[in-house]
Amino acid sequence: MPEKIQAPKGLEGVIVTRTSVSKIDGERGKLLYRGYDVEELSRKLTFEQVVYLLWFGTIPSSDELREFDKDLFSKRDLMPDTLDFISRAPHAANPLVLLRSVTSLTGMHFDADKQLTLDAAKSLTPKFPTVLAYFDRIRNDRWLSRPSGELSTAENFLYMLSGQKPPKEHVDALNSYLVLLADHGLNASTFSAIVTASTLTDYYSAIEAAIGTLKGPLHGGAPSQVWEMLKEIGDEKNAKGWLERRIESGGRIMGFGHRVYRTEDPRSKVLKGIAKKVARPQIFELAQRVEETVRELLREKHPERTLETNVEFYSSLVLDAVGIPVDMFTSTFACSRLVGWTAHILEQLADNRLFRPESQYIGPEGLLLP
Repeated sequence: MPEKIQAPKGLEGVIVTRTSVSKIDGERGKLLYRGYDVEELSRKLTFEQVVYLLWFGTIPSSDELREFDKDLFSKRDLMPDTLDFISRAPHAANPLVLLRSVTSLTGMHFDADKQLTLDAAKSLTPKFPTVLAYFDRIRNDRWLSRPSGELSTAENFLYMLSGQKPPKEHVDALNSYLVLLADHGLNASTFSAIVTASTLTDYYSAIEAAIGTLKGPLHGGAPSQVWEMLKEIGDEKNAKGWLERRIESGGRIMGFGHRVYRTEDPRSKVLKGIAKKVARPQIFELAQRVEETVRELLREKHPERTLETNVEFYSSLVLDAVGIPVDMFTSTFACSRLVGWTAHILEQLADNRLFRPESQYIGPEGLLLP
């Protein structure tokens, strides 16, 4: 038997698999997809091109992209029973839970255990924005905007949410957001996905596991909490006092710090630039003041630490600016990260071994019944 290794709690610093999907350089603040810098990808490529890159390993030619787009866009609409399910869902339902349920429902339409993972992904990925848009229109008693077979993912999603052609700057902003959030190494939800896939269960079950993991406030649930924090602070002049009280009470400042990056999160840097263009000036100035004040206060309290904004901080401003409802911030994140989950599942299945770590027992032994 191989020698047993005592891993640190949370598996921090432990390498458990090999990947060519993405690389995080926490010291230099770099994120690569298949070798390409994500900052450049977010400026130059469409989300669909990045989906192709993550799934197939190369940037598509114009002909490959045309066929790929046509295939994805044709699968956006929902089956009647799925639409009926959404129409009956409680209006107060968590949109991410709705996505999780629709994932399961979609899987029931196929022989999921025999369906090829890539075919399942091509069917599910285009439907996620449709689910969210239909749900938001239904709960607000608005007519449904049917998905387009021509518009990009970002433009189609915003069109379906609002019922109107979105401004180009909003489309570009959401496209960059989707690119930036598509993958991020072996984060908690991706790990859940590949652990589940390693059992050779079906694709939909692995995605359900990932969504359940993303729902946690320490992972995907932070952007909405950043927004609520900014709303509670309300004005620049309130920032320092509010933040001092939060820090002194031991509360978390949402949108700051990262388990991997020891410098600025590269995604946050790009999103800050986007937020400056599309967010309301008042909220952007408030966010900047909060960012500056948090750095100042924490530098005084913990001079040995470097604490920068993470991806959640400015993504909340971008999502609000383009018209995404606050309770759909995390589920919009899932529309993007579904692509990365899929890429890692495909990679896991290509060279599969069941994950089976061990735990160290620390309880009593030898107890006798009375």
